[in-house]
Amino acid sequence: MCKKALIVWGGWEGHEPKQVAEIFSAILKGLGFDVEVSDTLNSFADKEKLKTLSLIVPIWTMGEINNDYVTNVLQAVESGVGIAGCHGGMCDAFRSNTNWHFLTGAQWVAHPGDEITYTINIKKNSSSPIVENINDFVITSEQYYIHIDPAANVLATTRFPVADGPYAANGEVDVPVVFTKMWGNGRVFYSSLGHSAKDFDIYEVRKLMENGFKWAAK
Repeated sequence: MCKKALIVWGGWEGHEPKQVAEIFSAILKGLGFDVEVSDTLNSFADKEKLKTLSLIVPIWTMGEINNDYVTNVLQAVESGVGIAGCHGGMCDAFRSNTNWHFLTGAQWVAHPGDEITYTINIKKNSSSPIVENINDFVITSEQYYIHIDPAANVLATTRFPVADGPYAANGEVDVPVVFTKMWGNGRVFYSSLGHSAKDFDIYEVRKLMENGFKWAAK
């Protein structure tokens, strides 16, 4: 039986949600998913339909959402549906909705500087298939500083500071970039990479998403 994935895109256009949705749709179809792509949050209105999915992929930076829709997504994931996303499209969505933050596991708070060249450090002792055969790599893009659920399983980090800012008074810290967590029977995957569609031209960035989709969808 074919696995079903729902991609819902919209919100702030600066993150190129339509283009990223097209990239993610191609990745998922390549993995054998039956993919539905939607540009409306009304796609979260049918709770029973959501529970028939294998994977939900939100690509919606900022914006507002009906709390009933969030409840439907939470219950679908709790029942075993996976959720996977990247950058602001998942963990800078719906800033006023703490239930969404609790589910997704993190919230963006800053990206000091604009496009910064920085290193992604893969956790060497991880047994997760998401980072299997992926080595440390360098990227020039936004470097996300996120607040994260302490229950998350961190698979990759980046070292701060790279750009100057008042946070630098705290010294160097490793901020999570890629992580997984559970929500009931459902799996949650997040990567803070993907500021724009071109980031997915980088092999490692694209591969992490592909592996994350597979893992979240079991």
